[in-house]
Amino acid sequence: MKTVTTADRMPNPAPRNHKPEAEQIEAVSPWKDAFRQLKKNKLAVAGMLIIGLFILAAIIAPLITPYAFNAINVGPRLQEPSADHWFGTDDLGRDTFTRIIYGARISLMVGFFAVTGALIFGTMLGIIAGYFGRWTDMLISRIFDIMLAFPSILLAIAIVAILGQSLQNAMIAIAIINIPIFGRLVRSKVISIREEEYIMAAKAQGMKSGRILFHHILPNSIAPMIVQATLSFGTAILEAAALGFLGLGAQAPTPEWGKMLSDARQYIQSAPWTVLFPGLSIMLAVLGFNLFGDGLRDALDPKMKH
Repeated sequence: MKTVTTADRMPNPAPRNHKPEAEQIEAVSPWKDAFRQLKKNKLAVAGMLIIGLFILAAIIAPLITPYAFNAINVGPRLQEPSADHWFGTDDLGRDTFTRIIYGARISLMVGFFAVTGALIFGTMLGIIAGYFGRWTDMLISRIFDIMLAFPSILLAIAIVAILGQSLQNAMIAIAIINIPIFGRLVRSKVISIREEEYIMAAKAQGMKSGRILFHHILPNSIAPMIVQATLSFGTAILEAAALGFLGLGAQAPTPEWGKMLSDARQYIQSAPWTVLFPGLSIMLAVLGFNLFGDGLRDALDPKMKH
């Protein structure tokens, strides 16, 4: 017969570090979770590296090249790539590498201001159309439809032709043609959010429309806008290069990649490097933003998570 001791009667003491299961679960921010997913995407990481290299080169351009971007006859005309001129020289003897590095500043600036302008105005119009609906939604949506009916580059050419040929007008044109993209995206998101129970509860409590828009609807629409802005950044660089190639964007001697392609097209056979390196710069910049945007979309979309 087993003797029952006092120790057997005593319940097993709980470990000192024991915590309720609910307290052991670490609350993970959606943005931190998205960043973890983004780091696992090798293509997105490659896109971030490409973007980072262009940004770094644009910032430290005076430190990595001894030439000025508009200095004429720093070397022989149409010289092949060499130790002194890594990407060769153009028809005026200007160092092509220097102009491409400084051209990164121009392209990034165009992308930033054009996308920021389109994001601000597109978001405002999309929120107004999606939240208030009725004739406001119909009017704004029809304006978006008219703008999207035109090919984007043709609409940009028409706007620049009206405003005049300059880099600033090209940025304005690119911002205008991207407004409907952000506007329709935000409108669809707002329409789905405004029927949620917490929005109905806020209205029932007498909360004003402005507070509902900026405290509830807008914060829940940020994720798709960030993804679209990243993708539109590469599109803006490509559109700026197209306008520059047609002579409607940046004017000489501004080292804009599209303008460099336009100036070098007559030497495509005798000096192909004058066309090759600006074209590769445009391709890599657009590729970097597209890869990063695709990875960001997958990281922020709950349906894409395993």
